[in-house]
Amino acid sequence: MESTPENPQSAPAFLGKDTPLPASPEEAQLDYVPNPRAGSLFLVRFAAPEFTSLCPVTSQPDFAHLVIDYAPGETIVESKSLKLFLGSFRNHNGFHEDVTVGIGQRLFEEMKPKWLRIGGYWYPRGGIPIDVFWQSGAPPEGLWLPDQGVAPYRGRG
Repeated sequence: MESTPENPQSAPAFLGKDTPLPASPEEAQLDYVPNPRAGSLFLVRFAAPEFTSLCPVTSQPDFAHLVIDYAPGETIVESKSLKLFLGSFRNHNGFHEDVTVGIGQRLFEEMKPKWLRIGGYWYPRGGIPIDVFWQSGAPPEGLWLPDQGVAPYRGRG
C-alpha cells in the first residue's frame, strides 16, 4: 500500500529498500508521511544542484539547480521518493519551463501543502541560461522565506 496525502503511512514505501529509478516521471510514485509538526507554520527546502533532464529537440542532457520550498500542510514528502522522482527525469525530454513547473504543480496537487515554490536555475545551452520560477500563490502570512541562494548565472559558482 503506497502512501498518499489522503492516506499517509508512518512507514515510507521506499526508505531502507533498494529501489531503482523509475523509468519516467509519470511512473514515479511520491511518498507522503504525516507532518510531525502539523499546525505549525514552517518552511522545508530541498535543493537538487545536479538535476538533469533531456532537451526535447536534441535529446542532449540539460542540467539545472532546483530549489523547492514548501510550507507543509498535513503531510510532508518523503525525501527518498522525491530523489527518485527527480532522478526519473534523467531520460525525460522536456523544455525547462515544462519540467520546472510540472514538478512544482505535481508536488502541490498531490501533497497539498499550505504553499510551494520552485526555482529552476538551468545551466546554459547555446549560450543562454534559463531560470524558471513557479509558486502556488501568495505565501502564508508569517512564513519566513529565505532567498533561494542561487546566484544569477556567472558560472553559477
